[in-house]
Amino acid sequence: MAIKAPAARPANPRFSSGPCAKIPTFTLDKLSDAALGRSHRAAIGKDKLKAAIETTREILGIPADYRIGIVPASDTGAVEMAMWNLLGERKATMLAWESFGAGWVTDVVKQLKIDAEVKTADYGEIVDFAEVDFNTDVTFTWNGTTSGVRLPNGDAIPVDREGLTICDATSAAFAMDLPWDKLDVTTFSWQKVLGGEAAHGMLVLSPRAVERLESYTPAWPLPKIFRLTKGGKLIDGVFRGETINTPSMLAVEDYLVALDWAKSVGGLEGLIARADANAHAIFDFCESRDWIANLATDPATRSNTSVCLKFTDARITDGAAFAKSVAKRLADENVALDVGAYRDAPPGLRIWCGGTVETSDIEAMLPWLEWAFEAEIEALAETA
Repeated sequence: MAIKAPAARPANPRFSSGPCAKIPTFTLDKLSDAALGRSHRAAIGKDKLKAAIETTREILGIPADYRIGIVPASDTGAVEMAMWNLLGERKATMLAWESFGAGWVTDVVKQLKIDAEVKTADYGEIVDFAEVDFNTDVTFTWNGTTSGVRLPNGDAIPVDREGLTICDATSAAFAMDLPWDKLDVTTFSWQKVLGGEAAHGMLVLSPRAVERLESYTPAWPLPKIFRLTKGGKLIDGVFRGETINTPSMLAVEDYLVALDWAKSVGGLEGLIARADANAHAIFDFCESRDWIANLATDPATRSNTSVCLKFTDARITDGAAFAKSVAKRLADENVALDVGAYRDAPPGLRIWCGGTVETSDIEAMLPWLEWAFEAEIEALAETA
């Protein structure tokens, strides 16, 4: 018996966790003011890059004495730049509860060979921050993009810590309220919560991080693209928009347009509210059904951006194949694109709920998710 498909469809079926959905008002003609064919070192380029930095500061509430830089290679480049420049002065602690955090562990322990304590948690869980020694340098993700698990707050991080905190906040910035006094290095990319274009990262440094940069020289050579100091002093220009390498002025314009839109929906508070509404639509859906659940075991740690789900029906014998088939059905119907779980994560789905997604699209997609599940269960029964 064929399962009847829902009548309504999402206006925008894009639920990828990166690159993420563009702002709802996006059109290509909004980029017509881009400084194309101009040097990023010309006045027009510098002005736009500086505007990107200072509008980021305004929306996120970043303190005036924190430095903000635009760096190459997206969030990955920003995190690597921070670790290669800052770690090694003292013992490190590496925290991981998903694949990207695990990647930072590999880089620090196996590549940089730094003395580090490694604390991990399974997908769906989070490391106990109360047991972390913050007199060491601590590296962690705020929101596990591949696990759907986030830090609920920064309460466990002491203000008077001796070590630095290096926080990969790429799927948290612009969707969660980050406690800047608890974060010495914060990184993110344009392609996540604001739906910007890929390849550009943001690096936010506290005064303590700047002090470390100017007082400590790593034992290893630094590639030119990673260097933040010269002659023992911070290269200040990087944090005024004088980027280390050539940025895409088209991508810069796209980011500026997204920042303007963010202000139009209420800034950070409005963006958080939009992400919360999207995520809670999915949470409520899961609570009323016994065949699907949030991968995050503790409701307090559930992400409001990268919502990760697992199928719990006992009739499913091959979780990976089932989840892949459900995701394919949704994509084939053009109602939910790119919602398969990350390749290293447990089988399931990952649905992006950041502020550029409309709640009405989430609500229109969920009946299709139920339709796809029921269709796959029926297919299983027919082959049994």
